[in-house]
Amino acid sequence: MRIKRRYVQLATALSLVLTGVLVDGAAAESDPPAQQDVVRTEAGLVRGKTTGEARVFNGIPYAAPPVGVRRWEAPQPVKPWDGVRPAVDVASACPQQANPEAPDGSTTEDCLYLNVTTPAQPSSKPRAVVVWIPGGGFFSGAGSSYEASNFATRGDVVVVTVNYRLGIFGFFGYPGLNGSGTFGIQDQQAALRWVQRNARAFGGDPRNVTVAGESAGGMSVCAQLTSPTATGLFAKAVMQSGSCAFNWDDNSQYPGQTADSPWVPVSRVQATGKEWAAENTSCKTLECLRSAKSDVLVQDTLQFTQIAYGGSAVLPLDPAKAMRAGLFHHVPMISGNNHDEATPWLAAFGEIKDYRQLVTNMVGADQAAAVLREYPLDQYDSAAVAWAAVTTDRIWSCTQVATDRQAARHVPVYAYEFADKHSPLAQPGQGAAHATELPYLFRLGGYDLLTTAAQQRLSNQMIDYWTTFARTGDPNGPDRPRWAPTKAHTITGLALNQGSIPQVNLTAEHHCAFWAGIS
Repeated sequence: MRIKRRYVQLATALSLVLTGVLVDGAAAESDPPAQQDVVRTEAGLVRGKTTGEARVFNGIPYAAPPVGVRRWEAPQPVKPWDGVRPAVDVASACPQQANPEAPDGSTTEDCLYLNVTTPAQPSSKPRAVVVWIPGGGFFSGAGSSYEASNFATRGDVVVVTVNYRLGIFGFFGYPGLNGSGTFGIQDQQAALRWVQRNARAFGGDPRNVTVAGESAGGMSVCAQLTSPTATGLFAKAVMQSGSCAFNWDDNSQYPGQTADSPWVPVSRVQATGKEWAAENTSCKTLECLRSAKSDVLVQDTLQFTQIAYGGSAVLPLDPAKAMRAGLFHHVPMISGNNHDEATPWLAAFGEIKDYRQLVTNMVGADQAAAVLREYPLDQYDSAAVAWAAVTTDRIWSCTQVATDRQAARHVPVYAYEFADKHSPLAQPGQGAAHATELPYLFRLGGYDLLTTAAQQRLSNQMIDYWTTFARTGDPNGPDRPRWAPTKAHTITGLALNQGSIPQVNLTAEHHCAFWAGIS
């Protein structure tokens, strides 16, 4: 337990690429509302605001507060309210330790809220809806970090960003606890069901919903793709830097970490929960654990960051195996990675000198020679750059390619690689690292971080691709390079970059045939 805690805590270092950017969303509220808007939801009236070309409704509850006896239960219906509920201020993030998105952390379990952004201009027909699931390793993040006014207005779509239970509150398991390890996934489905029932009130089309997310959000999209209880909740999917096949080898993300994946059997999650309770509390029953204070539980929230399968209808199968077997919702997909995904994790290894030993620790002595031949040190500027290439390809790019290949046997898959090394979030020497594509889609924390004409052009192109896909299932349109669906045998896609968007063979660029042969 202590080992896992140490390595998950190291993962918080990744969020430093967002430091100073994902704040409390204050910038999004700096402009006074031009007018007030009232919409009737199923539970009552909400008043948002119109600012510029967008209407925004923040902090709408989509499920009852999961507090007290509702802790570690399936999300329950919202209690209707009288009068008009204000929907201008964002709601609290779900419980999490301090991080750039929640600088003071959060212990507020009453957090199952969503935010709706739609063009202010009326439409003659219902608009497509994009439901965004935030990333954050399943232990941090908030829907309100992703201000979507430009995405919604340029793309002529309704955008819904959601909170869901995280860490120990969302993925805890215990013997006899129904839904162990899936409460966060159930929250996401509750939000999608809310969209089905309420989209029309905001001008959206419940028959044309795209579920999308990045990192843990992308992995969440995979969970929804392979969940029987998500049937009928969406018509398209976007997985950014997170896939059904995502997994890692020994010592590849952090020194001393064992091989694993986001998906674990429910028996393991329940055993971990029982062990944690015995070591950290005097509780012997779920009733006792449900009475524990949230500020105490959040101290150990990082123990529970994996999703359970096999314990309920939510995820009866390992999503990786379900995807390989074609047992997923057959909807069109956008799926991709960033060119240098793994560079933020280099800090966990300190000063990298012995590249050969790192490779050996990862794949074992028998296969190390093959990896070193495939990634010879003399072809890289340093041992750190070589190690970043190995881990980017093995952990991120080729697992995404594997999911793309499996899905492309059944549905159109539009593969991409974000390759812009000059993103506003780029750190020196890290290139197009994990999460650096996000400011091209959203105003992170309410801030428009794009400062150059080239950045704005790429942003426009990406939003046009994403929202055209959400509307039609095909991202193509005028004023941007053609994006062809990939073929199952060789995954090709677009390299999203400033200045040009060329085709790229992702299978070849990231040595995926090699990794398929030794993994």
